[in-house]
Amino acid sequence: MNCEICGSEIKGEPYKTKIDNSVMVTCKECSRYGKVQSKPQPPKKRAPKGKPNNNFNSRPAKKNQTYTRKPRDEEYELVEDYAKIIRQKREIKGLTQKQLGEKLYERESVIHKIENGKMVPDEKIARKIEKLLNIEIIEKTDSDEREFQDARQFREATIGDIARIKRK
Repeated sequence: MNCEICGSEIKGEPYKTKIDNSVMVTCKECSRYGKVQSKPQPPKKRAPKGKPNNNFNSRPAKKNQTYTRKPRDEEYELVEDYAKIIRQKREIKGLTQKQLGEKLYERESVIHKIENGKMVPDEKIARKIEKLLNIEIIEKTDSDEREFQDARQFREATIGDIARIKRK
């Protein structure tokens, strides 16, 4: 992670610093240019293995419990003519906008705006529409972040690149 002021790589945990009503991620040196909102937290001491944890709020972990996370580099995007597809499929199924809204637990006005293209449904609503109407309006797109992470010659501009910083 890089400092948003000087652009140097931050070693350890970053500081969150408020500079002119903007909270920025800074290195230790640049944190002096504003008011530090949060400092890096020292590492917490862990209880030695084999001893029970005496916290009242802790719950024992379930055996064979697994968690899955959605990869961060996946992004979802609506197809270009989502409004037309939704309207056509709704009409084929013989539903009114009000009936579709009731089945989706959404207001009729929301369905009307989506079908007219005046509102872009969030991922949750789009998934409900896909499932109910048996259509595909969400497509998965890979983000281009990996391309820029591999290219060392590119780096983002920082405030330090643009502004002159007054020394106290």
